[in-house]
Amino acid sequence: MIKPAFLLIIYCKKINIEDFATFEKKRMANTYLNYISDEHFLKCIANLHSSYLRAKNNVSKKDFYKNKVDTIKLTFDTKFNEIDEEALIESEILRQIDKSINNSIGTFHEQILGGINGFEVGKLSGFDIKASDDTLFADIKNKHNTMNSSAAEALFQKLAKYADTYKKSTCYWVQILATDSFDSKWAGIINGKEYSHSRVNKISGDRFYALLSGEDDALAKLYLALPKATDAYLATIPKAEEQAKNSALSEINKEIEKSHRSILDQITFDNFGYYNGFDKL
Repeated sequence: MIKPAFLLIIYCKKINIEDFATFEKKRMANTYLNYISDEHFLKCIANLHSSYLRAKNNVSKKDFYKNKVDTIKLTFDTKFNEIDEEALIESEILRQIDKSINNSIGTFHEQILGGINGFEVGKLSGFDIKASDDTLFADIKNKHNTMNSSAAEALFQKLAKYADTYKKSTCYWVQILATDSFDSKWAGIINGKEYSHSRVNKISGDRFYALLSGEDDALAKLYLALPKATDAYLATIPKAEEQAKNSALSEINKEIEKSHRSILDQITFDNFGYYNGFDKL
């Protein structure tokens, strides 16, 4: 029986591919997704991981305490949800920096889409994604409800300007997490003014991924590939880096070493030590 590898070598010679190793590399370059390389996919995940660590480490104890911490609620959370105190505080800090993380998720989508052949990331150029031939410009929002009316008006005006400048282009407001699946003309009244342009559209995340990749279920494929690809990336990261602690929790733990309080007692004392009886914690 002729082995498949031998048949590939014959095929490579037949189509004049100079180097079989190069052919094999190209053939195997998309373990996770067909429309971007594994190298690019893992780099996007690495960038997002760095954003998570940076966001966690940038929250000081002062930042965490800024709006006061409801330690009565957190006490119930630890008991009713059976979560240990340190894990609970870690998740509470993450909840407080959710906006920063959401922005990073939006950047993740920009980077993924910018890795598709024929498209590129804007890099602070006024757009998030563009076609290399200037036939498409897009502004990407991770969620459909992240703009007020003034921001929506400014975005429409910006996209309309691109459409007027590049006559063959279609410009998109992309909603990665939308309330429906759509690709339609963006027209309506914003701040009392009627806006419409023949080449300014709004589009859901699934349709935009499909438009750029040529695969109808491209966003679904990304979702399904994320666990495996993320695990593969994390396996390359030193454990100390992967488990980096945020600065707020580190500061609280240093106080605990001196006070010998529990984490919740320390946070309660720090936030409400001026209340009657709380100074005795």
